Amino acid sequence: MQLADQLKQAQASAPDQIVEAPTAAEESAVSFQSELPQPLQQAMVAFIERCPNWDQYRLVQAALAGFLIQHGVESREITRLYVGNMFRRESLTQGV
Repeated sequence: MQLADQLKQAQASAPDQIVEAPTAAEESAVSFQSELPQPLQQAMVAFIERCPNWDQYRLVQAALAGFLIQHGVESREITRLYVGNMFRRESLTQGV
């Protein structure tokens, strides 16, 4: 369970911090660390171990985008992120 150890270590080192880090010319990424309830963390780790073409970043992006869409956010960019994370080419070829 290497991923679980990494998640625990990241949570212990700096919980609840938000840092904005620019990535490309017009885009930026927001990096954050937050404590997760243990059942949620265990489910996430189990899912990622079962589906190796997913990682924690893709899972969180898909979950956040899906939540926002379900709660009325009307944004083409958010919809593209959600669909892109849910239906990546490797997901379709590997059945996940």
